[in-house]
Amino acid sequence: MERVPAAGYRIIGLPVAGLQRSMSASNLALPAKVLRSLRKAGEIIRDFKPDVVVGVGGYASAPTLWKAASYGIPTLIQEQNSYAGLANRMLSRRAKKICTAYPGMDRFFPASKIILTGNPVRENIHPYSAEEKAAGQRFFCLNPSLPTVLIVGGSGGCGTFNSVMRTTCRTNGGAFPYQIIWQSGKGYTEQTQEIFSRLGGVSQTRDGVRIWGNLRNCDFISRMDLAFAAADLVVSRAGAGTISELCAVGKAAIFVPSPNVAEDHQTHNAMSLVDIDAAAMVCDSRASTDLFPAVEELLKNSARRSVLEQNILKLARPDAARDIAAEVLGLIDDKKHEDIQ
Repeated sequence: MERVPAAGYRIIGLPVAGLQRSMSASNLALPAKVLRSLRKAGEIIRDFKPDVVVGVGGYASAPTLWKAASYGIPTLIQEQNSYAGLANRMLSRRAKKICTAYPGMDRFFPASKIILTGNPVRENIHPYSAEEKAAGQRFFCLNPSLPTVLIVGGSGGCGTFNSVMRTTCRTNGGAFPYQIIWQSGKGYTEQTQEIFSRLGGVSQTRDGVRIWGNLRNCDFISRMDLAFAAADLVVSRAGAGTISELCAVGKAAIFVPSPNVAEDHQTHNAMSLVDIDAAAMVCDSRASTDLFPAVEELLKNSARRSVLEQNILKLARPDAARDIAAEVLGLIDDKKHEDIQ
């Protein structure tokens, strides 16, 4: 709701909410919210008069795609995860095309509708040259002779990662034998400042980067391209977008899937790479004891990191955005041809 208007596009929210899998009073209000959302989606479609409607998953897209299909407007689903969500599985019956990021999605969708495109990634996310890596090291004030670990929990941060960092810094006094770029999230600023206070305070701040010893901390990393370029190993959640970016840059990664997502899809995402030796994984419940030993083991084993890098890069689909756009435009052309006939 912030990024879309900031990019210059109009955005309209719907009152729809997700179904809670456990017994919850909020589920009682769900039918009314769905009906209001369907009515509002119908108003949006009649006002905007789209030639095609694209859904990228989740309950928020369901009312609009449902109404579009009922009006005879072609719809396309972009399923980002390796395990399709309930909304997309239901909507797939009426969708014309389904663009997926992983193979084997015919267990969820009609095979005749599936196009394997991958997920769109930003243009500056790609395998980096030595010069680009050096630029990343300069931006984050890193020592080129030491390995660097990027710990990123998404734009909002990750409570598990921050808790592990707090415990580890308390144990080792912040004395890491390697460098860490740690994105902690704006919602955790106070907790992060407490960690640095215990270490004796931040030695300096540059371009929003807090520096203490071998630690580099940001609430939010605006230059993810430079962070990826500088990193020798990445620790992250296993959201679809992050995985696609790591495939595009070809970085060795340890995934810690979030347990707080619908149908545990992050674990499915991570395992789709672990099963083909393209990434490592640590369970969220084991992160406090197993994460840093896994990091240190990979940092010591350059041959193992190289295998992971080669295998994850094979999964990259740098033309995903273009391929999805081509399918959208193709649906418009097909509809125009049908109307003429």
